[in-house]
Amino acid sequence: MKKVEIYTTPTCPYCHAAKALLGGKNVAFEEIVVLDPDLRAAMTQRANGQRTVPQIFVGDTHLGGYDDIAALDRQGKLDALLAN
Repeated sequence: MKKVEIYTTPTCPYCHAAKALLGGKNVAFEEIVVLDPDLRAAMTQRANGQRTVPQIFVGDTHLGGYDDIAALDRQGKLDALLAN
């Protein structure tokens, strides 16, 4: 399974939902809390200008935020992305 990284903030409900979705699939992930402006800037650069959280990466592939991974899951495409 590829490394999964999720950029979050503590009070973001979408971050909690994304972590729950991944956790429900027994996916281990690294959580990067972006309270520090430098971490937020690094996330924004890596996520092609996206400043909102969560931002989710599988390996070097940017999946987007919670809505994006939830849509992939509904389409049956998320598991394959996580497995490769």
